[in-house]
Amino acid sequence: MTATPRHVRTGSTLQGARWRRSSHSNGMNNCVETATLDSGRPNRLLAVRDSKNTEGSALLFSPGPWETFLDSLR
Repeated sequence: MTATPRHVRTGSTLQGARWRRSSHSNGMNNCVETATLDSGRPNRLLAVRDSKNTEGSALLFSPGPWETFLDSLR
């Protein structure tokens, strides 16, 4: 079994993803966007990308590390 990659190219790999931009964004593409992948599965991944470079790479997080990251911000 292969490990899940930590980042992927968004333009080709995540074409069907539904991206959401932070409500704190001021509309000038200076924020991050997130997309939940495989939302019907318990071990879904969260993709995060730079809104200035939507064709660039996205970082992938499993639920545990993402929650740990959010908790550290709070």
